[in-house]
Amino acid sequence: MSAEPVRLLWERMEARDWDAVAEQLHPDVVVDWPNTAERMRGRDNYLAVQREYPEGWHIEVLRIVDGGNHVVSEVRVDHERKRFFVCSFFELAGERIVRAVEYWSEGEPLQPPAWRAPWTEPL
Repeated sequence: MSAEPVRLLWERMEARDWDAVAEQLHPDVVVDWPNTAERMRGRDNYLAVQREYPEGWHIEVLRIVDGGNHVVSEVRVDHERKRFFVCSFFELAGERIVRAVEYWSEGEPLQPPAWRAPWTEPL
């Protein structure tokens, strides 16, 4: 197996080609967003959420790690004046995504605690 379904997912999401996105997903795909405690069960539900997301976003794939039937991606999503980073863990069956868990982070860094300063440096 390869990471091709994940690469194509992000490419087609950026193009807003929802029919092509659907081709990358198993009909019974399950996608979890732990940050907001949401689960999208089934391709139709996942696609509905993506289609309805407010316009103005842009995806940049930072990296994809191919682990066979387990693939990880890191992407940056710019939406109007906000920036998000997303780390996604995908499970593949054949050439389709059957499961995903995505962790979304606000792109603005949090202020680190002062006690860690002796051992860290700013990015």
